[in-house]
Amino acid sequence: MKVTIMAINENSIQATQDKMKAMLGDFISESEIEQKAALVYKINQLKKERKAIILGHNYMEPVLYHTVPDYVGDSLELSRKAAHTEKDVIVFCGVEFMAETAKILSPDKTILVPSTKAGCSLAESITAEDVRQLKKRYPGIPVVTYVNTYADVKAESDYCCTSGNAKQVVEFIDSDRIIFLPDEYLAGNVAAESGKTIIFPEKSANGTLVHPEGLAEYDLIGWRGRCEVHEQFSVRDIKTVRKQYPDVVVLAHPECSPEVVQASDYAASTSKMIDYIKTTDAPYYLLLTESSMAENIVAENPEKNLVRVCDIKCPHMKLITLEETFNSLKYMRYEIEVPEDIRKKAKKAVDRMLEIS
Repeated sequence: MKVTIMAINENSIQATQDKMKAMLGDFISESEIEQKAALVYKINQLKKERKAIILGHNYMEPVLYHTVPDYVGDSLELSRKAAHTEKDVIVFCGVEFMAETAKILSPDKTILVPSTKAGCSLAESITAEDVRQLKKRYPGIPVVTYVNTYADVKAESDYCCTSGNAKQVVEFIDSDRIIFLPDEYLAGNVAAESGKTIIFPEKSANGTLVHPEGLAEYDLIGWRGRCEVHEQFSVRDIKTVRKQYPDVVVLAHPECSPEVVQASDYAASTSKMIDYIKTTDAPYYLLLTESSMAENIVAENPEKNLVRVCDIKCPHMKLITLEETFNSLKYMRYEIEVPEDIRKKAKKAVDRMLEIS
């Protein structure tokens, strides 16, 4: 596991402002830095009073990502960090399912998320009842669920996986067939990489699941869930950039379509993409994921040249701001709760994944 320590813990507002200018001067105006510096200082002082830590996902906006989190990384890395901290209060700057995963692994800690509306199109594409229907339609077949899901969906699963270890988890399971949920594109990429055949059952008008007609041979059973950010990238985007920058290295998140991943040079989780850029020396990089992450990479690595094809931001991640993070700590809101029966079952699926990895 690798997480990065980030927080600006300066002993005055002026020192905080100076450090923010050095790091973020190319991304936000001087007047905004002056305004935000006082808030950053207050948050970091409040952390000490609350005996709290702040975790920041790689998709947080630069002014938050580079100032108040004690650790930054991807969702599972941060949840594991939460499980090992001695602090009792954890503010998870990410969307709700991420904070739920932290609560699954750390039931005795107070987990706060700064916004009540920080959802996820992918997590919301499937319900626990959908999984139960799938298990009824395909009995005895193990269920692998992406960590980008809510706790009750994980609780109906046998294993969890991440974008980085999905193929490893699928290949570990001793079964001719596997139900793989809910990301349509991640499932398609795993199928392509492992040489497996995938089908996608559809819902009928009355809500029952219908097996695709005429398909008797298949290895994976998928679901039509997508990330509203990653589904926007296209092969045309890649071709356009390659035409202008022939030496560009294209990095795609596995939630992009199989066609986009195939046209890219490297596909991996957010943290692995960041590590790749840090440890290689290409003339240009094109990052096909949430655009705030590119800004965060450049702020920390100004010598790297990242090409922009478009500015695609997750509307749910953007609800997590410095102001909301301050209020979350000040008023101890909004606390994440997972019913114990669901938490225990969900933890089994997460633990199995961690044992495999």
